[in-house]
Amino acid sequence: MTVEELGQIPPLGGSFVRGASGSGVAAARRVLPGSDAPQTTTLPDTTLRVAEVSTSGDDVARRLAEYERLVGERPSETMPAGFLHVLGFPLATALMVRPEFPLPLLGMVHVENHVSLFRPVELGESVTVTARAEGLRGHRRGTQVDLVTDVTVVGDDSPAYTGVSTYLAKGVHIAPAPEETERPEFVPPLPTARWRLDARVGKAYATVSGDRNPIHVSVLGAKAFGFPRTIAHGMYTAARALAQVGPARGDAYDWDVQFARPVVLPGVVDVSVRPGTDGVWSITGWNARKRLLHLNGSVTPR
Repeated sequence: MTVEELGQIPPLGGSFVRGASGSGVAAARRVLPGSDAPQTTTLPDTTLRVAEVSTSGDDVARRLAEYERLVGERPSETMPAGFLHVLGFPLATALMVRPEFPLPLLGMVHVENHVSLFRPVELGESVTVTARAEGLRGHRRGTQVDLVTDVTVVGDDSPAYTGVSTYLAKGVHIAPAPEETERPEFVPPLPTARWRLDARVGKAYATVSGDRNPIHVSVLGAKAFGFPRTIAHGMYTAARALAQVGPARGDAYDWDVQFARPVVLPGVVDVSVRPGTDGVWSITGWNARKRLLHLNGSVTPR
């Protein structure tokens, strides 16, 4: 795989503009199951890398404080895994809007996130950030891909953070789909909290994360993709659940989340964040009135 060095983390705004304009070859490869169009393609054989990203500036400290307040993290000089995702997300997005990337950015749905935090990353440390794409594969509703982001503290030999974000491009069938399996019925656990999310949550998280995807910040944009109103960022709900685990997760942990149905704003989410007998914390969020699952996952101290 080729490593391409960039001088700085690309701004998310420019990437979303390119994504909205249809950058990439995905538009030409939007094919339906059973068509005669090619059903396989390849991902860019490139890792984007930005060396020595400073986290010592006032802007990063301010964003971290705003992020902590928004998701309920305790004020700290240590960056939680959710904030490290925010730090690396623009680089992964820059890869997804390249001409050689085979899937369209807009309308792509974040379906899973798997994070390993190997050591704490302190505010003020310089880090190297990399992003690459892996695992192009079919899905009954389209095509999935993994965007892998590593954050390494300068001077260390191995990453402090590795995040694997799985995205689904609905309606884009360019890889064979596996057979559909029956999903078990969702049985809500006893709640430990209830979140009342107002209509401004999408814009608030977009401000601290830079993720201004129209489905989160514009009612018209959300409707264009089939939602009745704006929806909450999946990583916002996941980060709130992680924050509720609190110090029990330790300085190093694995954080896994699967996203089911999105949270339409404004909305009410019942939440269960509970420790198991094996020390693994389970996290679940759902719509109690409709008994619909929003997210589930786990936090495992290392």
